[in-house]
Amino acid sequence: MKSILILLFCIPFFYAIGQSGLALSEAAEISVITCGPGQQELYSAFGHSAMRVHDPKNGIDLAFNYGVFNFNQPNFYLNFARGYLYYRLGVQHYDEFEYPYIYFNRYVHEQVLNLTASQKQKIFDYLQWNALPENVTYRYDYFYNNCATKMPDVILKTLGDDVKFDGSHIKTEYSIRDLTDIYLDKQPWGDLGIDICLGLPMDKKATPFEYMFLPDYVEAGFDNAIVKHGETFVNLVKEKRIIYETRDEQDPKGLPHPLLVFSIFAALAIVLTVIDFKKKRLSNWFDIMLFAVTGSIGLLLLVLWLFTDHNAAARNFNILWALPTHLIAVFAFIKNPPWLKNYFGVTLTICILLILSWPVLPQRLHYALIPIVITLALRSFTQYKLRTKIPG
Repeated sequence: MKSILILLFCIPFFYAIGQSGLALSEAAEISVITCGPGQQELYSAFGHSAMRVHDPKNGIDLAFNYGVFNFNQPNFYLNFARGYLYYRLGVQHYDEFEYPYIYFNRYVHEQVLNLTASQKQKIFDYLQWNALPENVTYRYDYFYNNCATKMPDVILKTLGDDVKFDGSHIKTEYSIRDLTDIYLDKQPWGDLGIDICLGLPMDKKATPFEYMFLPDYVEAGFDNAIVKHGETFVNLVKEKRIIYETRDEQDPKGLPHPLLVFSIFAALAIVLTVIDFKKKRLSNWFDIMLFAVTGSIGLLLLVLWLFTDHNAAARNFNILWALPTHLIAVFAFIKNPPWLKNYFGVTLTICILLILSWPVLPQRLHYALIPIVITLALRSFTQYKLRTKIPG
């Protein structure tokens, strides 16, 4: 049963509107739906947004969901790797959209918008146009063009200057990275992965409007927005309905925190280093593993930065510890060239400088990586001091 529900959650039933130009009745409502975060998957930790059109007189109750993607689109995996992420607008019966969120204990809030009949019609006409096959896809961006940002985007495209979003309710000065960290507090490994793969653009201070890449802030943004009725402005949200509120439940148990895992790893490296100096012998097997893994990470970061359209992965300071050149050093272990000793001397210097400058770097590196950088420095020091001859 649970696997079926997950399928429903990921692949909604699409509803063919087939009634382009349909006039909404005076009973029609247009709402913004905010669904709370969930811990089932990494992507679900941020919540979700959709738009609802409910017109009981015309028998319409639809969710317009911009968070859908199609695995079967041509070259999906290649495009995904290159940063060409194409999402689509899915249209489904509202109860089918809502059900999985309630099943997985994720709150559902509805904000009924305070709109005139003509404003409702403009939005509905736009949504119908957007759902046409030739218009249904859009170029997805994690932070600037996603299911949440589409909510104010639709309103502003249809109503223009008749709507004003007031950001004065935002009292914090968070960066994009700060905001993602808040929502990944219960998924530390996911948080670590994002912090490693995404670079300096993540540390940009977000404007109040840019906070709305997150559904919770979309909800707050609409609560503080106004819309023009005639010659006056009124609150954009007419009514707020709590469709479902999250029940208290125990968080699922996950892996040990990365800081603990990496600290144990660093402790083992210290023990191994002491043994190496006592025996005057290098544990090359350990260093080959360490530098091969970090070098591979560095190569991935370099590719994401230079050869893809993942804009948030650019200018990534994690490459200072995950040097792609570590892979060259790993292969050099076979022939043991004279320059290898100096390579580890340079790596040691870089690691020391990185640790000392950690608090003042323009990009905030994840604190759980400090034991890894210490391990790299320690093993580079060991290789530099003992590398006079490599035992067979």
